[in-house]
This record gives sequence, C-alpha cells and structure tokens, in this order.
Amino acid sequence: MSTHGAPLREYTLLAIESSCDETAAAVVRSGAEGGALVLSDVVRSQVAFHAKWGGVVPEIASRNHLVDITPVVEEAVARAGVSWAGIDAVAVTQGPGLVGALLVGLQVAKSLAYAHRKPLIPVHHLLGHLSAVALYAPDEPPPALPPFPHLALIVSGGHTALYRVEGPEEARPVANTCDDAAGEAFDKVARMLGLGYPGGPAVEREARLGDPRAHSFTLPRLKGRPLDLSFSGLKTAVLTVIKARGALPAEQEMRDLVASFQRAAVAQLVDRCLAALDAEGLRDLTVAGGVACNTPLREALAARLAAGGGRLYVPPRRWCTDNAAMIGAAALRAAPALVARGPSRADLSLNALSSWPLGAPHPARAAQP
Repeated sequence: MSTHGAPLREYTLLAIESSCDETAAAVVRSGAEGGALVLSDVVRSQVAFHAKWGGVVPEIASRNHLVDITPVVEEAVARAGVSWAGIDAVAVTQGPGLVGALLVGLQVAKSLAYAHRKPLIPVHHLLGHLSAVALYAPDEPPPALPPFPHLALIVSGGHTALYRVEGPEEARPVANTCDDAAGEAFDKVARMLGLGYPGGPAVEREARLGDPRAHSFTLPRLKGRPLDLSFSGLKTAVLTVIKARGALPAEQEMRDLVASFQRAAVAQLVDRCLAALDAEGLRDLTVAGGVACNTPLREALAARLAAGGGRLYVPPRRWCTDNAAMIGAAALRAAPALVARGPSRADLSLNALSSWPLGAPHPARAAQP
C-alpha cells in the first residue's frame, strides 16, 4: 500500500478555477505530511445571478468570470502575503466544465505564467475535488489522508460517480449516474417546490423539519449495472406527488416531501458506496463535491463505514464546493517535475476541455479546434 510522501521541497502555487459559476483563486503551499497549506482562498460566487433561472446559464457565467477574475486573483496574491518571486508555478483548471467559463481562467493563467515566467500546470477539475481532503489552514493541523488504494465518490451538480483511486493522479471509473447527477436532482426538486437555488442547502434546511418516512420512494436497481446510480426516477416520483395533489404542497407537507426525497437520495448513494467498496475489496472512502456538504449523507456514510471497520474522508464544507485551493492541492503533485523544466517549457497553448473523463490520459496539450 502506497503512502503520501513528503514533498522534496516546498512549493508555492497560484491556482485559478473557473469551470462553472465560481470565480476562484488561491495560493497554496506544500504542507506537512502530504497536506496542502492554504495561504489564501478567494471565491466570488455567482449564485445571485443564476438564482432567477434556477440553474447556471453558461453565457452569464462567462461574462461574470471576465468581470471578477482579475480582482479575485489580485486579492488571493495579496492575502497570501507573497510576491511573484515567491510563486513557483501557476495552476489552472483545464476541464471538464463550461467552455466559455474555462477559457477565462485559462487565458488569465497563461498570461500570468508568461508575464512572470512561471510554469503552467493544467489540472483536471475532478482531481481537484479528490485533492480537497489534503487542504488545511495555517491555524489547523494537517489532515489525515486516505491511503492508496481507496474508493472515491464525487457527488455534485454536474457529477456523480465512483472511482478506484490508486494514486495521486490514478483514478479508474467504477460506477456512474446513468442520468441526472445527485446535485442536479436536488436543484430540480427545489425548483419544483419554489425553494430557490442552489437546491441542496434549501432541501436540507427544509428536510430538518420534515418526516423522512412520509413518502416511500423506491431505491433504483439497474439491470446488469448494480453499482450505477439513477436520480431521474426519484425526481419524477416527487413531481408525481405534486401533480397528484393538484397544487404545491403546504408548508409541512412540503417539508415531509423533501425529507423523504433527501432520505431516498442519501440511501442510494450510501448503498452504492458500500457495494462498490465490497466489489473493489476496499475499506476507505473519500467523498468530494458540493453534495458532500449534506449532513445526512456525511453521517450515514461515517456510521456505516465505521461499523465495517472502514474510514470516511471528507473535506471541510468550505472546500467541498468549487474552489481554487483544491486545484492547487492537485497541482502540487505535479509541481516538482514542471518547475524543474524551467519557465521556457511552459505550454501556453492549452485549450479548454469541456469533456475530459477522469482516468483518461492527461493531455499535455489539447488539440486546437
């Protein structure tokens, strides 16, 4: 079993994330025991701009990234208290994500790398989420890191999948959702009931006061695909309850409905995680992505893993949603090799990758369209 070794020397990176609707920059440094020390972490949210639409509008996201990216980067560098002489490389999300949004972060990262003669490190967005467990603040102890190999659940508005993680950049797909992502289902149910956007926090808030057994929703089983997930049927079941009533449910009825929905969604995630751990012969699980903020999911997984002798690794909530610190944490593993090449080797032709399966070869250079 491999372990997380200490870095050969200390590296400090500026990281940029703009794959969806969060404009983010962070300065991250090699930390103790394989961790990633966060010197600054700035996230400019676009929730207010997208709330009226009930989801992210790509064109609006891109325009707001253009407005926010420069002040966000400047703030991250200033908060970290470092000069450009003290930054070893620039890391940036290359994909997957919204092309227009990704291009804003990429162009700024390439410009900064060129102007300051720094290596450029492209990062897979999902590897960033998996690396978030390594993050810690200066006033915190380094976190315990999952041993390799382990299972990882990435669960968010755009992704719901299970991976076998063999090393820092080695992840093999184990299962995926065949339709909606879990976070997408939370958003759509919240929109049906007029709870606002984003749906995850709204559903969890209302569900606290509801009866999770008021409605019985079936746990989906996919023929020939025992580990895969499906959330479209659950979403449709909620819509069926609303239509049968003929109107939006009253306050307590609504809370009972979302509590039942949340219970079913969490039950499916827990069921598939436990089945995948058994199928892969693993005991440890990392959970990442925005839905990893959900308290019932965290509590259910922690209890079930502890009962079986396993361990759950989940980042603090502030680093579950999209942020640049996690991109820096992922890039720290590539920093020694890229810094050694020197700034003349930085690849400034990187292009955005809207689709980039985790586990596929890491492209050194994306083909131009």
